Amino acid sequence: MRWYDRQRRRLPWRAEPGQVADPYRVWLSEIMLQQTTVTAVIPYYENFVSRFPTVQALAAAPLDTVLSAWAGLGYYARARNLHACAQAVDKLGGFPSSLDALRALPGIGVYTAAAIRAIAFDLPAVPVDGNVERVTARLFAIETPMPAAKPAMQAAAGQLGADPDAMARPSDFAQALFDLGATLCTPTAPACALCPWSAYCAGYRTGTAPGLPVRAPKKIRPIRYGVHFYATDGTNLFLRRRPPSGLLGGMTELPGTPWREQTWTPAEARLHAPIDAAWRVAGQVRHVFTHFELRIEVWAGSVNALAGDGFAHPLSGLDDVALPSVMLKCVRSAQGDSRQKPPRG
Repeated sequence: MRWYDRQRRRLPWRAEPGQVADPYRVWLSEIMLQQTTVTAVIPYYENFVSRFPTVQALAAAPLDTVLSAWAGLGYYARARNLHACAQAVDKLGGFPSSLDALRALPGIGVYTAAAIRAIAFDLPAVPVDGNVERVTARLFAIETPMPAAKPAMQAAAGQLGADPDAMARPSDFAQALFDLGATLCTPTAPACALCPWSAYCAGYRTGTAPGLPVRAPKKIRPIRYGVHFYATDGTNLFLRRRPPSGLLGGMTELPGTPWREQTWTPAEARLHAPIDAAWRVAGQVRHVFTHFELRIEVWAGSVNALAGDGFAHPLSGLDDVALPSVMLKCVRSAQGDSRQKPPRG
């Protein structure tokens, strides 16, 4: 705790010493930080709180507006749950502080509930994220490979949180663990000489710290293929909305084929074209999701009128629609490629 008082990071969602944490900002930051780095989150967070300064403002906003503000952060189910959770909290009159009540809210699991309880309400709980897993694996020399090691890490974190100093300052202790993992006990080349716990760290004593936690061998990521169509009348772009559930649910996309494990022949792809046009290949896009890699061939075509199963949107206002990163790549590929050629075959 003395180390944290000297070395704590200053983050836009973190209350300064002596200030009371805002549960809305704590919750928002924790949802955004899932599967995303602090550096990537900060500009999205600052834009988000400027557009939706309170949970009531977020609850009242249309879902499309929220998805548009979220576009680029990925894992879009988080944005849908974020909106649903804001509406639930608004009805409750504020965030609850108990773990059970927090976990009953949309999009809040074990970790996020503990983080909100500890950081926002300064009540005993130890949220275990990747940083805390790494710290506990090294501190207690937990050599069981992941993910089987998670229960032992959770138990170790609970043991740390039961210390009287941690119990006296639950908010600061939780954030101290985050900062220790993020700044000293890093994934590679941990700065053990600077760590306030080095004298007590079993991984440091045995020289095994850099290799902990033990990771299971990575699975080969499968590849899927798709074709998406950039259709424009020179002023507008033809778009459609994805189904509300599933991957990228509710987001906006260029019309296209399903994504499958086999490549698409030109004849097959044309059956999924939204409009008749003299299509030309505008580029190739590669995008990596958690469980698979996607390779998209982008076809571009100009038409006199945009009509069909979708909607036309001004090219000058694409920032106003919820285009996920993979679709932004497709748009940029179509707009920036100067070597366009007809589809083969």
